[in-house]
Amino acid sequence: MERIIRYLCIIIVVGFLFFRCFVKEEINCGLRETLEHRHHIIDSLYNQIDSLLHEIDTLKWETEIYDFNVENNTTHLLSAIMYVESSYNDSAYNSYEDAVGCLQIRKTMVNDVNRILRRQKSDLRFSYDDRWLRDKSIKMFDIYCKHYGLTTAEEIARCWNGGPRGMQNEMTANYWKKVKNQLDS
Repeated sequence: MERIIRYLCIIIVVGFLFFRCFVKEEINCGLRETLEHRHHIIDSLYNQIDSLLHEIDTLKWETEIYDFNVENNTTHLLSAIMYVESSYNDSAYNSYEDAVGCLQIRKTMVNDVNRILRRQKSDLRFSYDDRWLRDKSIKMFDIYCKHYGLTTAEEIARCWNGGPRGMQNEMTANYWKKVKNQLDS
């Protein structure tokens, strides 16, 4: 009889321990699910913050004045080109052309701007990653326009789209229409 009581006590203790482990595992699963849910909420909030920061950057940029030393209002022109190129999206990427950033700059443009800077004996150089940064993209735009002596809005837009001989390229006429429509809106 004493043996049976001992076995019953052992069975009860083991059963109680298994029950506690099961309850703790249920609690852990619940906590894991809660933690995952909160991570999703945090990720969602980070995405919203990034979106708001992008919007703030766009609004800041639109209120700042950049002097590109041309006769037209190039701040407005640059804004129109950015809209046509990327809808002001600094993270825009066209994999077909490997065009990057708010001005959709390709590697050939970076190479051309760096060539211009070398000829000017400037120490400044741009990397391909600089295409993602709005201020550096604008600086490349400025260097390009000044070097090629682009003065009218149409020249600037068409040569930005089609290279230094963009005015002779009929394919850039449609691009100019899009930019002009944006300027007129």
